[in-house]
Amino acid sequence: MTAQHLPCLLLAAGRGERMRPLSDHTPKPLLKVKGKSLLGWHLESLQQAGIQNVVINHAWLGNQIEAAFGNGRDYGLSIQYSPEVSALETAGGICQALPILNPNDFFLVMNGDIFCPNFPVSELIKRGEQLRTQEQFLAHLILVPNPPHHPTGDFYLDGSIVRGEENPNAHCLKLTFSGIGIYHRRLFDGLIRGESAKLAPILRRAMLNNQISGEKYLGSWQDVGSPERLVELNRS
Repeated sequence: MTAQHLPCLLLAAGRGERMRPLSDHTPKPLLKVKGKSLLGWHLESLQQAGIQNVVINHAWLGNQIEAAFGNGRDYGLSIQYSPEVSALETAGGICQALPILNPNDFFLVMNGDIFCPNFPVSELIKRGEQLRTQEQFLAHLILVPNPPHHPTGDFYLDGSIVRGEENPNAHCLKLTFSGIGIYHRRLFDGLIRGESAKLAPILRRAMLNNQISGEKYLGSWQDVGSPERLVELNRS
């Protein structure tokens, strides 16, 4: 797998209820950190890593997102869009975008409302290359230390295997899912395009069969989920 052949989906369809009133007139992924939109930071990182094909899904005020980035030429990318009449949740949005992404197998997904300016996309691409030789895995998740607003975490990291609540190893760390992952298209078999579907139950089912790998990321990462967190980021 090369960067050129790894399509990327940026998830930008959420309403951003917790970010109101800022998100009433601006899609949350277009809010700015250090003078640059959250999506803009992502697009620059993807281009620097050599990724060429990007799809952005959108629903709430999606026309603003398309107006901001167009076909991606200004970023050295090819950008397409996957519009949703109303947000379809994460897995539903991924399913809706799959025909546009058109991955051979694996593809990269990043939440549009996180700030991780130094995330090593190139290293994740290399991990994707390894996944192609290990047929058991359907996804690789980036996990981070639990932030103050989410102290209980999401999943356990048992070596390089990600587990849910059935974790058999009491010494494993429970970490927070960063919103960054590589997925195999087979993970979404059975979903119906246009229907809402959450990602966590799909991941948890695959975890029961040891089909989800992962790693802990200690670099700069923020879930920009509230106006207060956005202000704090811009002050830091």
